[in-house]
Amino acid sequence: MLKKPTMRDIAKAAGTSAVTVSKALSGQPGMSEETRSRIVQIAEQMGYAYPGGDRAPRKPNLDIGILIPDRYFEAESFYAILYKELIKKLSDQGHFGLLELLKEEDEAVGNLPNLVRSGKVKAMILLGEPEKAYYRMIAQCGIPVLFLDFYDEQANADAVTCDNTYGTYRLTSHLIRLGHRKIGFVGNMKATSSIMDRFLGYYRAMLVNDLPVEERWIISDREKTGGLKLQELPGELPDAFVCNCDLAARALIDRLKERGIRVPEDIAVTGFDDFPPGSEEDIGLSTFRVDTDAMIEMAIKTILERCAGSDKPFGRMVIGGQPVYRVSG
Repeated sequence: MLKKPTMRDIAKAAGTSAVTVSKALSGQPGMSEETRSRIVQIAEQMGYAYPGGDRAPRKPNLDIGILIPDRYFEAESFYAILYKELIKKLSDQGHFGLLELLKEEDEAVGNLPNLVRSGKVKAMILLGEPEKAYYRMIAQCGIPVLFLDFYDEQANADAVTCDNTYGTYRLTSHLIRLGHRKIGFVGNMKATSSIMDRFLGYYRAMLVNDLPVEERWIISDREKTGGLKLQELPGELPDAFVCNCDLAARALIDRLKERGIRVPEDIAVTGFDDFPPGSEEDIGLSTFRVDTDAMIEMAIKTILERCAGSDKPFGRMVIGGQPVYRVSG
């Protein structure tokens, strides 16, 4: 009768310790998913009998904090939708997402989130970009941290973003193909890394096609506090505008209507995000559809790997999207 393999036997075959094998087979944190998978595979090949008849390690339920600056969070805002999807996908995998809204006064004085100070969470996902000093402080808080929809290569944190630069490059190139030569940009490029990258995509398309970028047609769309506030438009306007988000695009279209300017007959307008959908009365908006499902899946995969002990270098994962051309431009 063949002897049933023990954890020591598996450890010898895997070139590791029995303690590590025990952690891997019981689903405990403290190792990378690659190491865990390799040990599980060896155990199954050797015919290891799991206690209680289980044929797979039990993964621990984790509490993951989700921190959103209060200024970005409204009932049906883009970040509120992302948050709901995060919660759902974490729950589907047996984990829990705990929301905390970051108040401006806590951000200003550098107070750590309550979820971190209380030790209630194993990791934090920052959704929406706080002030640089604040998110860099969070990245040093001692638990895995991931930035979602923004990045900073100097912070000790992973980041997941959409392909912002490529998106606005495609939209701007589309307008140029339609014959537009005088094209402006709507967005406060210094407000977030995402808006900066979207500006760079617009700028690149203009440079590639030897078209001038006029400073007077670079229109800010928000205040320092993050609230949407379109600055006054100049008297002379371009042929088209590339906007950093759909909200800014729709605000611009309303402002143009007030001046009796038609979209797209007089000026073409594009947005970004493909959110919100708009009402039946709204003009169909050409935009770049962000793959939010893929962004969330990558964010969860990455943060769970960190919780399991992955020590690979921090990096930025860029998720593609798709331009959607409608009536507005």
